[in-house]
Amino acid sequence: MGSEQGKGRASSSGPAGTADSVRVDTWLWSVRQVKSRSRATAACKAGHVKINNITAKPSQHVKVGDTVRYRFEGFDRVLEVTRIIRTRVGAPIAVTCYVDHSEPRPDPFMLMGIPRRERGTGRPTKRERRQLDALRGRDANFGRGR
Repeated sequence: MGSEQGKGRASSSGPAGTADSVRVDTWLWSVRQVKSRSRATAACKAGHVKINNITAKPSQHVKVGDTVRYRFEGFDRVLEVTRIIRTRVGAPIAVTCYVDHSEPRPDPFMLMGIPRRERGTGRPTKRERRQLDALRGRDANFGRGR
């Protein structure tokens, strides 16, 4: 009777274990696209993950051939699933589990010109420093007591 319990599940071949499909949050974590499964779950709940251009819930399953698109740091990553794994593996193995169809990220220096002040105008004012911080994506009040 004990051997009949595992008939519905796929057999594991190595440390990763393979199957026909796996949860999208588990797969994203397994192929090292996010640092933790809880972050993958949060990304799915926030609507940042799509499977075949349909917004995915964390429990939705992916299978070989599916296209997973997720938003990371303001850019879309487009991954085609080539292998299903359930546990986190090393980076060289993880890269073999998907094909990256993402567009290359633009060079940050090409997106915006480096702001420069005229020589001899002195230090920037507080207002100008806030504008520079906002332009660079920094929080001006970070690390200061309230």
